[in-house]
Amino acid sequence: MRSVITAWSAISPFGFGADSFRTGLRAGVPAPAAATVSAQVGPARLVPDFDARTVLGRKGTRSMDRVTALAVAAVGELAGAPDAPGRGPAPGLVLGTTGSVQSTMDFTRSSLDGDRPFYVDPARFPNTVMNCAAGLSAIWHGLKGPNATIAGGRAAGLLALNYARRLQAGGRAGTLYCGGVEEYSEARARLHHHGSGAPDGTVLGEGAAVLRLEPAGSALAERDGLAEVVAVESGVYEDAEEIPEILLGCARRALARAAAAPADIALVAPGETAPEQAALTSLFGFEPPARVDCTGLIGDSAAAAAAFQVLGVLVRAEDDPGLAGRLALVTAVDHDGTLGCALLRPCSRTPNPTTARTP
Repeated sequence: MRSVITAWSAISPFGFGADSFRTGLRAGVPAPAAATVSAQVGPARLVPDFDARTVLGRKGTRSMDRVTALAVAAVGELAGAPDAPGRGPAPGLVLGTTGSVQSTMDFTRSSLDGDRPFYVDPARFPNTVMNCAAGLSAIWHGLKGPNATIAGGRAAGLLALNYARRLQAGGRAGTLYCGGVEEYSEARARLHHHGSGAPDGTVLGEGAAVLRLEPAGSALAERDGLAEVVAVESGVYEDAEEIPEILLGCARRALARAAAAPADIALVAPGETAPEQAALTSLFGFEPPARVDCTGLIGDSAAAAAAFQVLGVLVRAEDDPGLAGRLALVTAVDHDGTLGCALLRPCSRTPNPTTARTP
């Protein structure tokens, strides 16, 4: 059984909501880069004017960190939409994220510089747990189905998509929300700046991208289908030199599952790394298909990156009816050793029924 994307939401450096993301992507102009607290780590592309209390209200947000607030808000754009499913199995959530580096560091520091190691704020401890964002999103919006958090860096969105697809294929879930979320923080910026494998000159970004998935053949999938998830493949590498070959193998396995050839791919959404370009050149030769760029416009959004690339495919399919029934390839590579790809098939129906509110 395959899964079908029926709606999506986005909170990005372009602004709050799906319409802001569409407009920014179509314009093709990078989101403004804001100055950060440290010139050493460079500027960043941030979600403008995002504040948890303004968007979600004062109740329950006192100790909520930024990554959790972004997730709760983005999931709410779909779970609270007028067309959200109201019958059948309880909806679930699969979220790609590694949580908040800033929260973890702050909590650890408070145990070191306090009068006693145990003089810490217990209300902030949940923010140090990787599944805080997914768990609180489910509680906030009443999602009582499966709840999972998937780590994987820039490939996390594709890994979450595959996990959600497998839950539906195994009959363990009906409607699922899945995607990725990442926050910008000084702690994350410094780790990136000093980390091994981090590309020089990368502008960091942040945001949340969430999809609503329905099992293929269901009434909602037939009515609201935007794109079918045809195949998702992943892999790991030890040395950077291995990336093109391993990623190429993932793409070929995905094509084999789809009984398709590279010529059947009409659109690619890569993650803007040199090894990915090498793999795509090997797959397509010197005439690759059209491409959609997200990273160059919104910055490196890490755990949310691949999910934003999927949204880029959906937006392009809205603008080009000729992509309906064709294949789109999304690729992602994380410098910590994870990579993957997904094949999507846009449906003939293109409008997204979700219109986001402005906070």
